[in-house]
Amino acid sequence: MPESYFHLSAKDQADALAVGASASGRPPHLLEKDIWVVWALSTLFESELGAHLVFKGGTALSKAYKVIQRFSEDVDLTYDIRALAPELVAGAPEGIDAIPPSRSQTKRWSDLIRNEFLPVWIRDRAQPIIQGGLERLGAGTSRITEDCIFIDYPPVTAVSDYALPRVKLEFGARSSGEPSTILPVRCDLEEFLPELEFPSANPRVMNVARIFWEKATAAHVYCLQAGEGLSERFSRHFHDLARLDDGGYVAAAIDARDIAEAVAVHKNAFFVEKDSEGQRIDYVDAIGKGLTLVPTGRAYDALREDYQRMVADGLLLYDTETFEELMAQCLVIQQQSRSR
Repeated sequence: MPESYFHLSAKDQADALAVGASASGRPPHLLEKDIWVVWALSTLFESELGAHLVFKGGTALSKAYKVIQRFSEDVDLTYDIRALAPELVAGAPEGIDAIPPSRSQTKRWSDLIRNEFLPVWIRDRAQPIIQGGLERLGAGTSRITEDCIFIDYPPVTAVSDYALPRVKLEFGARSSGEPSTILPVRCDLEEFLPELEFPSANPRVMNVARIFWEKATAAHVYCLQAGEGLSERFSRHFHDLARLDDGGYVAAAIDARDIAEAVAVHKNAFFVEKDSEGQRIDYVDAIGKGLTLVPTGRAYDALREDYQRMVADGLLLYDTETFEELMAQCLVIQQQSRSR
């Protein structure tokens, strides 16, 4: 029977990562972090929380759908609002997501979820599961914020200043996370070291079309804000859109109007943003008339700098395209969204 990676000494773990890095061409510190990402998914989805938890975002595209060959280090999760706060959403109109009936109710829902329900759920239900798992391993510690659990693991390889030795589990709870399906997730090292046992998971994963629309609308907002409140690590969204296009998913996602409209209505309610001229961004209008997916000015320059940092740290697991090539492909996706 294969020996568990976690039962090895730190030296033997480092040796295993070095062998895997040589065989795969991937940096050892990313292979190590990947093990902890999968461990976290396994721990959460094998718990009683798993039935109402949905795995989404870039890490889901990488680990579950295998659409992107990018190391995605943060784990985005949604806990179904209907399970978190059933009394709050009772009577809301039927649909993919529960939407508040008025602007005042939207604020009430948001305030209650952000300031009360979600932090309490993380503190009392989610973090004890993670911390208990770490204690059984005898390695790592966990800490919480209002909407995140951080797992700080003891690295056995040299670390970088971009992909730190910690796993961020970021939780949302204002949607259902649907549609979703259960998919297998395995560690990247598993295929290179079959003599060792690595963690594995079978999370409930958000539909790829919904992931596309969540990422595409986030990129749209970035472009319309033209550099205001610039965010680090945002180039990954544009990269992921391009890989979804390579995989043939974009056309189908654009045609999935029920999912597009659900995302737009949900974001209009809960994620109010303004453009560079101070006008409220209408997500429903964006999916109807078409997205903007190529920024200009400061936003373009900041995105290029972030992309170059991501490339330099080895997060892209293949020969990388130039930033200009990436933007050219995003322009094609933008045109697709406007021509349906």
